[in-house]
Amino acid sequence: MSENTARTLIRAARVLGGAPQDVLIEGETVARVGAGLDAEGAQVVEADGLVLLPGLVDLHTHLREPGREDSETVLTGTRAAAAGGFTAVHAMANTFPVADTAGVVEQVWRLGRESGYCDVQPVGAVTVGLGGRQLAELGAMHDSAAGVVVFSDDGKCVDDAVIMRRALEYVKAFDGVIAQHAQEPRLTEGAQMNEGAVSAELGLGGWPAVAEEAIIARDVLLAAHVGSRVHICHLSTAGSVELVRWAKSKGWQVTAEVTPHHLLLTDELVRSYDPVFKVNPPLRTEEDVLALREALADGTIDCVATDHAPHPHEDKDCEWGAAAMGMIGLETALSVVQHTMVDTGLLDWAGVADRMSFRPATIGRLAGHGRPVAEGEPANLTLVDPAYRGEVDPAAFASRSRNTPYRGRELPGRVTHTFLRGRATLMDGKLV
Repeated sequence: MSENTARTLIRAARVLGGAPQDVLIEGETVARVGAGLDAEGAQVVEADGLVLLPGLVDLHTHLREPGREDSETVLTGTRAAAAGGFTAVHAMANTFPVADTAGVVEQVWRLGRESGYCDVQPVGAVTVGLGGRQLAELGAMHDSAAGVVVFSDDGKCVDDAVIMRRALEYVKAFDGVIAQHAQEPRLTEGAQMNEGAVSAELGLGGWPAVAEEAIIARDVLLAAHVGSRVHICHLSTAGSVELVRWAKSKGWQVTAEVTPHHLLLTDELVRSYDPVFKVNPPLRTEEDVLALREALADGTIDCVATDHAPHPHEDKDCEWGAAAMGMIGLETALSVVQHTMVDTGLLDWAGVADRMSFRPATIGRLAGHGRPVAEGEPANLTLVDPAYRGEVDPAAFASRSRNTPYRGRELPGRVTHTFLRGRATLMDGKLV
């Protein structure tokens, strides 16, 4: 039997956390969903007690290639994605060279196709070289083989209001979206952590919440003014939540994401001076964490995005002030969401599917992903064991980097299987 007609029967899976059902995959497609399906000629996956979700979609991944292959490559990053249950990731533009031309985004896109572990959708830079002063080749990147629709200078803020307005106007032509890293640079010069009681005690430069909120306020107003789409990256404060909630109440085209680490970790961890907790935007207060959880639950925040930011050992194993900002997150994202949202009763598994697959695929206009688990749909699927409990061991990660803030922490849930268009990329917890 050829690979195109291969059959896989997933038996007794809880589809979106519901009652157990069988799911038959034929080739690249879900052929049938129901009870007691015929398994003749099929590879059988016994899924009793497992939850079946649509393949997860990450709107915010740093794959580092080209230019920083010591941190991550498209191959190692997509292997990490498959291990975490993802079937598609959006690769951010802050590579070397920057993904600000059709040539670079096509290179990343082709590397993703060659890897075979998940689909890679490049994110194009908004400005040339992430410099914030001249629009990049937005139209050429959209018209390239990569078909870019999301643009971001992530890592830097598009702080010039005129440039931001022009970008929003430009992408309207093809229903694109500008994903903004909301950080007013003048308010964060020398900032090392969240500005508040802990930063004052530690004597570290503070990163005020208003530096994020001021940019969000400006950009939702700009998006409304030009009738375009803006997406807020890694939203981190309670005030940012209120701004997005207000903008959505106006009917404006505003979406937002939150990272797993901002749903769980607080600035109290910086007392350790362990650079693994140094991240942009910084870890905030417990009050912010709780506001973010509530906003994700009520839909004000549209989705979870990992902001997977790999760094080599030497960039994190140093004093706090010299350390790079960022954490890896692809392989722990679903566990953190289960811990903070499902096990707390804020979301059910259907809600997780919405926030980690349906909505990010919709925002990124990613065809074939974020689809229902139903007959005739692409077989991009993830199986998770919600009863699992285990300590996070970075040595077992598929990522090339090890800068996880969860080392040694017990987290629930484990991805056991991932299917990309019907082909297993992860089987029984092992990469295929």
